[in-house]
Amino acid sequence: MNEKKMLIVVDPQIDFISGSLPVPGAAQAMDELATYIKTHARDYALMVVTNDWHPYDHCSFAPNGGPWPVHCVQYSEGAATYSPLLEAIYASDRPTLFLPKGDLQHREEYSIVQNSAAREFFEQTLNPEVVTNPADQYQQIHVCGIAGDVCVLNTLRDLLPLAGADRITVLTAYSPSLDGGKALSDFIAQHGLHTL
Repeated sequence: MNEKKMLIVVDPQIDFISGSLPVPGAAQAMDELATYIKTHARDYALMVVTNDWHPYDHCSFAPNGGPWPVHCVQYSEGAATYSPLLEAIYASDRPTLFLPKGDLQHREEYSIVQNSAAREFFEQTLNPEVVTNPADQYQQIHVCGIAGDVCVLNTLRDLLPLAGADRITVLTAYSPSLDGGKALSDFIAQHGLHTL
């Protein structure tokens, strides 16, 4: 029997590609991810797309004393999912879940698992101690997205206690970083994560 796999794509949004907080190489990486999904979508029982979904006065924004430029404001163009990737996801006809994070003014959520509503979903599908129906559990989790050294890395850190390193694979080619990939590579090596 084939293992049940989940693909998590972290924050493939316009502001991180060509907007207010661009990550080097993000457009190419997301174009290549779109191609990957066109040919490998059937490998996954579920695709999860996370999105920064910030109120206009979010605490992470520089005008409010935070470290980042204003980005991914709710309902803005910059918060939209990158079109070529979105088209590939919809064309795949695979079950897809879009999950928002960072949607409260005074709370930063670099990882989707830090969002209380989303965490419950991951607990119920990944954590063997919580899963009530074994058929609901995912045996393999593939993770990629933007930025590799920020939200992807934090998502991986929070998934580790739920899924364990043996079940997590990082699609590094589709995880561009602000730092050129060093922090993500170091984290992968430190925790013995699989890469693809």
